[in-house]
Amino acid sequence: MKQIIIGSDHGGFDLKLFLTEYLRTKGYEVEDLGCDSREPCDYPEYTIKVAEKVAKSQANGILVCGTGIGMCMTANKIEGIRAALVYDEYTARMSKQHNNANIICLGGRTTANEEARSIVDAWLGAEFSAEERHKRRVDMVNKAGKTC
Repeated sequence: MKQIIIGSDHGGFDLKLFLTEYLRTKGYEVEDLGCDSREPCDYPEYTIKVAEKVAKSQANGILVCGTGIGMCMTANKIEGIRAALVYDEYTARMSKQHNNANIICLGGRTTANEEARSIVDAWLGAEFSAEERHKRRVDMVNKAGKTC
């Protein structure tokens, strides 16, 4: 079964619920690591939970906060994560094809449900390009945190 690890803060809670239900109807096993309400919370807590689980598995991850920005910045601090802030089908597809993104970040306050569904479908339907230039660049990205 295809697995998705998902998380949000309060600003992304409603979109997370929508995507969780949608992905389950498409046959995905979705593990929701929080948050569990619209009450204000700290996005890094949920970002770290999702990113660490994705880094240790072959699962893909989806993070949703108000804009997606804070969660994307936080997720990329976890070794093995290549998180991309995506805002349409094209950026979602390119994040997988060229950058092998294993997490996408969405804005719950900036992305409508139907648009988010199209974005997630584009990302999950894309595959990482085996072209040498893309592989070389992703390898460079993966090593970057180890040299700083």
